[in-house]
Amino acid sequence: MTSAIFPDLNGACVFLTGGASGIGAALTEGFVRQGARLTVIDLLDGTALADRLEAAHGNRPLFIRGDITDTAVLTAAMDRAVAEHGPLKVLVNDAANDQRFPVAEVTEADWDAMQAINLKSYFFACQKAAALMETGGVIVNFSSTSYMIGSELLSPYVAANAGIMGLTRSLARELGPRGIRVNALAPGWVMTEKQKRLWVTEEGVRAFMERQCLKEMMQPEDVVGGALFLASDASRMITGQTLVIDAGVVVTG
Repeated sequence: MTSAIFPDLNGACVFLTGGASGIGAALTEGFVRQGARLTVIDLLDGTALADRLEAAHGNRPLFIRGDITDTAVLTAAMDRAVAEHGPLKVLVNDAANDQRFPVAEVTEADWDAMQAINLKSYFFACQKAAALMETGGVIVNFSSTSYMIGSELLSPYVAANAGIMGLTRSLARELGPRGIRVNALAPGWVMTEKQKRLWVTEEGVRAFMERQCLKEMMQPEDVVGGALFLASDASRMITGQTLVIDAGVVVTG
């Protein structure tokens, strides 16, 4: 976990989707450590994580269990965050589903479900955030380098991630005059518990390591510093950009 401190995040109202596990849980801890007034929406129960963070840092994140593909549920959670924590400063869209599908096996229902969580929820969270950020703010949309390297068996997910990049650029242009910055963050292959449980193999890690400039597989904590930087005033003149954190694969691999 980064030791950097971003003073403007202390006391700031931050809303995070998908913050109960994986990269999201690391982001939750990162914002809590900065002193942010954090609200998290996730399908998973975040009580144990909230208890641990409160005990360690004296700052308890508000966890709301809900399905972000239901726009009414998502926007109601954002309204609650503002009611309890004050004006929204930062939205971080992180929730995602990177389920594998051979292209021949993707059904219409599969496609719709993947776009609902990986792209639709991002748009409507951004739309709601723009309405709530009356005096400016920051949106950070998590994407993935899978779009940049053309990862196989992930076509619905990769298509959504390409859409996130386009959405980020369009909103940066539209919302910039209102003082709202919009950036994307694209991690490489991060060793979350889900990845290790479902898809990590010794052969796969060895092959991917060959493509990385830095010879160490990434952990969820390695992404947090970049997210905090984009969320903070340290990046105050950065918008419409995609920050890649992938140990050097996209550029040189």
